[in-house]
Parts: sequence; structure tokens; C-alpha cells
Amino acid sequence: MIRPLLLITISAVAFGQTAPRAPENQLDGSQTLFTVLAAINAAGYDADLDSSANAPIRKQVRDIIAAKNLASVDALKKFFDAHRQASTDAELSQYISFALTIEGPPDFQYRMKPEEIPHDVRKLEGLNPLIAGFYREANIEELWKRSQSAYERMIEVNHSGVAKALLEANAYLRNPTSGFFGRRFQIYVDMLGAPNQIQSRSYKDDYFVVVTPSPEPQIDEIRHAYLHYLLDPLSLRHFEQLSRLKALADFAAPAPALDDAYKDDFLLLSTECLIKAVESRLAHGAEQRQAIVRQALNEGFVLTPAFAEGLAVYEKQVDSIRFYFVDLVGQIDLDREDKRLEHVQFAKEAAVKKAKHAPPPPEPVLTGAAKTLQEAEDLYGKRDLGSARLKYLRVLEQGSDNGLHAKAYYGLARIAALQKDPELAEKLFQKTLELSPDKDTMSWAYLYLGRLADAAGERDQAEKNYRSVLAIDGAPASVKKAAEKGLAQPFNKDK
Repeated sequence: MIRPLLLITISAVAFGQTAPRAPENQLDGSQTLFTVLAAINAAGYDADLDSSANAPIRKQVRDIIAAKNLASVDALKKFFDAHRQASTDAELSQYISFALTIEGPPDFQYRMKPEEIPHDVRKLEGLNPLIAGFYREANIEELWKRSQSAYERMIEVNHSGVAKALLEANAYLRNPTSGFFGRRFQIYVDMLGAPNQIQSRSYKDDYFVVVTPSPEPQIDEIRHAYLHYLLDPLSLRHFEQLSRLKALADFAAPAPALDDAYKDDFLLLSTECLIKAVESRLAHGAEQRQAIVRQALNEGFVLTPAFAEGLAVYEKQVDSIRFYFVDLVGQIDLDREDKRLEHVQFAKEAAVKKAKHAPPPPEPVLTGAAKTLQEAEDLYGKRDLGSARLKYLRVLEQGSDNGLHAKAYYGLARIAALQKDPELAEKLFQKTLELSPDKDTMSWAYLYLGRLADAAGERDQAEKNYRSVLAIDGAPASVKKAAEKGLAQPFNKDK
């Protein structure tokens, strides 16, 4: 469905090797991740819903599922509420971890041994059958198919930049294949999570990166994750040599901006310092390189300057980083680093990358019944009622989506009202409500029914319908205001 991102590799001839096997790395979408995030959106995950950086498909999927009034969602809501986290980022994080550790439909069972299940996923015990039930009842398979064009566009936006960045990393580290040490690096685009997120996970031989929509592709962050994928095994393999530098980590202890995880784990700190040093060497221009090293040092990544200087020497020889790593570490002069770090003034907080202003999201490309419905609405807006009526009827012949059918009946009801056929209009508004429409459509349908009842002199029924509008949590303010006005005095269309 979605083409793989074939990472360009360094010529094997330069290493005197036979051609490497075809790389398996991909930039792709995940039906399993889509299912899990569709479920939590239905269950109460509302992080950054108002952000213009959201993909339009997030709201579309939420609306379609909400209109179905599914029994499985009630159980998901209880589960979601019971597993709330201190922040929405942490909330999303645990469900991404869950999605990356399970197989796909229909059963969504773990793909690893019980003792290998990550700690944050173990806390979500009991979610697997809820996701499986939701997948079936919500017909996620169909929603996933309908979402492919949106995923294709997001992948296309990221593809060239990601390919260039990963090629750049492979070239600098002289890594002949993207399947380094037989491990897998997988990038998933996700359009149902809050925007501007990039999350990485490493499970045994699999390294995952999940990217949500953002005003511009998060290429630097993806490259950073890829450098972890390439360099983490080296740090682990040569931990004994790295331990020679452990005393320098003491200088990082008072750094306010440095996360405690780095202060408590020397291997994590040293690897991050090396990655920042590599990023500085990949920057364009001496000034930018120095700025990256200086910022890293000020935030507490105390080995970054030494690694950056060592990489300048690495660049002048022919070995890959795999074979040069021990030399890179061994060349660091501890006495010199003591003097360098002795008087460092650490920053009080880490620098925050400012997100660019998000451009207006592109209009979603509609197909099938959704496209026909939009055409009907356009014709209704132009008061071409005959053509609009035919389009609304055509929607009812396309597919079985109750949400779209409810809107079609609502359109037909409005036409009947305009054509002064109140009995037909009332029947069609009632049919709209029978299909569990979204809150906007539901509130308007009740408002129209109230006005029709007023026009027929049925004041008690009119008031009942107006109160139904006010009882809808999330009904548009304009509709509630009209309902309140209807309760205060009978509606008179001639006023």
C-alpha cells in the first residue's frame, strides 16, 4: 500500500565488500497503531484537538466513530479514565508503546514473551481484547482503507527529507548497509495523535520511530533517532572502554537542564554526547558546528566537545565508526577535559525548539459517499434544491455509513421544509435522529423539529425538542441560543 523508504547505502566497493542485501527499512503507516489511536481518541484522548497542525483525518475518524454509538467505546472510556497520566504526552506515550508491542488484527496479541513486555505496557493489562472488540465493531479495516490517501500524502511530505538525512548519517559513519548489525529501523507516520510528536522505542532488534503531523517534517529528530539506532550498539559493545571516561560524568551532576536519566546512566549520557557531536559535524559551517557543541555542553552533555574534536580526526582516516570507535574514545585526554569542564557555566534550562506557525491544513480529498454528500451540500447552499435532493438520495445508495446517511436525511429534511412539506420534513428529521448522527447534526435536527412543532401549534412538543438541544453536551453555541429563544417564546418563521 505505502511504498518503503529504501535507504540509500554507501557503495560496497569502497569497503571491498560484495553488495549488501536489500535494506528493509521503511517509512510507512501502521494499521495496528491506527487502530489503537482511533480507540483512545474515541475514549477521551483529546490532546491538542484545536491545533491547526492536526491532520484533518483525525477529526474525520473521531466523528465517524462517534456517530456509530458503539458499545465497545464505553468499555474503552472506562479503561482510558482508569489509566490517565500526569500529562497528555505521557498518555500518548504508553499507548504508542502498546501498539508497537502487539501484532495486528484480528486478535492484537503481544508479539513478545511475557517477560519481555515493556514496563509501561504491562500497566495496560486487559487492553488487548478491548482493542480487538473495537476493531471489529467500528469496522476499522474499512476506515484504514479510506485513510490511505491521507497517509500517502504525509509520507510523501517526509520521504525525500528523511531519505537524505539517513543517507547523510550512513555516509558520515561509513555504514555500508541500513541493516546495521542485522537490526531493523522502522519509521511510522501517525495521523491520529497530537501534532508535533516524535517518539522512539527500541525492543530487542527492532527500533521504531513514530511521527505525528507537524508544520514541517521533523527531519532532524528522525535523524537523531537513527543515530541512536546506529550508535547504541557500539556504546554497549565498548562499554569497558567508555568507562575510562566515567569520572567526567561527575561534572554533569550540577547541570540544571540535564535530565536525571542522563545523570544516573553513564552509558546513556555518553551515547547522547556522541550523537550530538556527530550532529555538530554534519552541520553546515564552522559557526553552526560550534554552536551545537556549545549548547550541548551548556545543557550538561559534557563529553560532546571531546567527541566532536575526535570526530574531526576520524574524518581524515578511512575506517568506519564501527572500527574507529575504540580509538575515538581512547584519544580523549582526561586531564584536558578536567580543565575544560572545571569552569563551565551550565544553562538553567534546556533550549526549546520553537515550532513554526502551522499553515492551514490542506482540504481533505473526499471520495465515495462523503464526496457525494459534499456536492449535495454545495448544491443546497446554492438553493439548487432539485439537484441537491438527487445527490442526497445518491448518498443513501452508497455504502452503509450511518453518520453519512444521517446527514443525507438531514439534507432531505431541510429541502422538504423549504418546499413547505412539514409532514415529510418531520419524518426525515426523525429518521436523521434514528441513525445516531454527530452532535452538530443532532442538535440542528431537534431545533428544526421544535420549530415545526411550534408552527403546528404543538407547544409542548416544541419545548421538548428545544430542551433536547440544550441537553446535548457539545452542541454548537448558536443552536443552543436558538433553542433557548424557542423556549422563551414560540418560533415564528415570519418574524
